[in-house]
Amino acid sequence: MKMPTGLSLYLIGFALFIFGIAAGGLVVYHFEIRERSAPAPASASAQPQQKTPQGKAPAADMPGMSASKNAAAGGQAASAASAQNMAPGTVMLSPATQQLINVTYTTVRRTDMKRTLRTVGIIQMDEEKISHVHVKIAGWIEKVDLDYVGKLIKKGQPLFTLYSPDLVSTEQEYLIALKGQQYLSKAPYADVVSGADSLLNATRDRLKLWDVTDAQIRTLEKSGKAARTMTLYSPISGFVMSRNAYEQAYVTPKTDLYDIADLSTIWVYVDIYEYEAPFVHIGQAASMQLSYFPGKTYRGRVAYVYPTLDPKTRTIKVRLEFPNPNYALKPDMYADVQLAIDYGKQVVVPSQAVLNSGTRQVVFIAKPGGYFEPREIKVGDEFNGQYAVLAGLKPGEKIVASGNFLIDSESRLGAAMQGMMAGMNMSPSKTGKKRGAYEKESHFRGHSRAWRSPRRSGRRMVSGQPKAGKSLSFLRTSDSAPNAGTGHHRRKEV
Repeated sequence: MKMPTGLSLYLIGFALFIFGIAAGGLVVYHFEIRERSAPAPASASAQPQQKTPQGKAPAADMPGMSASKNAAAGGQAASAASAQNMAPGTVMLSPATQQLINVTYTTVRRTDMKRTLRTVGIIQMDEEKISHVHVKIAGWIEKVDLDYVGKLIKKGQPLFTLYSPDLVSTEQEYLIALKGQQYLSKAPYADVVSGADSLLNATRDRLKLWDVTDAQIRTLEKSGKAARTMTLYSPISGFVMSRNAYEQAYVTPKTDLYDIADLSTIWVYVDIYEYEAPFVHIGQAASMQLSYFPGKTYRGRVAYVYPTLDPKTRTIKVRLEFPNPNYALKPDMYADVQLAIDYGKQVVVPSQAVLNSGTRQVVFIAKPGGYFEPREIKVGDEFNGQYAVLAGLKPGEKIVASGNFLIDSESRLGAAMQGMMAGMNMSPSKTGKKRGAYEKESHFRGHSRAWRSPRRSGRRMVSGQPKAGKSLSFLRTSDSAPNAGTGHHRRKEV
């Protein structure tokens, strides 16, 4: 006898599997047809039928239904009736279900809303306290007193001495004008006296325009002899940042001889993002810490907000001003900067209580009886895990703080089913006359929805009233309970 090959065995096994499925389906179909066609029991047929109001199923037509289940069904019906008076999307959860999904609550409150904006800054010199030293007359430098960069100098200290032929000749003209004015001051002619005075004043003004001080002019008047050189003095107190003054060098008014910076105050530049710009303004308080000085905090203010935006980084430059009395802060140092933002009194809620889809912000209001009502709100800035509520909530309202994602899914699914029922012209009050019944279960394992038909519920329809009939035990769920609206037993869909 020839042994079957592997392919033959596979085909035979597959055919037997298909045959088994078909046979099982026929057996199930046979039992279901037999159950539908079986006559009603004598006890059930002998029992008189009672007319009940529309939408309510008599408890006497439900064999095996206990009094406690009838009470539960009545409570569910009452809850459904009260839910009709609430906003669309309102859902009801039992205390046990709330505990399973870890629902917690919080109260909307009004409080002082303050925030700290943190950024990194770089220290620079105060540009308003930088002085560039130039001469106003050409000449040669003979002696340099300020001879290195970085030196701290006080206002009025000598910088260098300059020899200029033009300056010497002007001093000589001034001495001549001074002598003429003294000689002609007693002349009988007023025009002569006025001319001598005008010449002296014009020569003195020319010396002052060349930065010759009043003390040097008085020295010139007392000595009566023109000085060969003139000493130039520092216009401000500060540090020498650059130097181009050297002995025997020829200089002109174009030559930048010294750059002197007063570092008693410094500027700090920070960058803020464009969405933070509305909260930063001139005069706003600022604080600063440096890693070089642990535990020390510097206090300053916002001096200027620049009007342009960097298109690459999407940031705006802000200039801060800080005092630097001991010159501890050096240019080009990095610092951690904090800007205090005060929003005033605001209505706030926790961030986790808000379901933010990008275009809508929704919270769930906790109502009595385990009901949760969705409400759309408008929020502002977020800080420290809290949203500022601009509209939609009032202080004292109780909202869901956690577990709102599961409540939202229940609300959305319920609203979708209500829309579908409305499209089919169905309402909970008419489910006793409709062919199908909608059943909703809310529990931690998930949200199940089943669309059941009385034709598949294991009961026969006689004269428009349900009659008790035998049902297959493997089609009935282990936790079958009456439905409050229709009186049918729950069955698992197969």
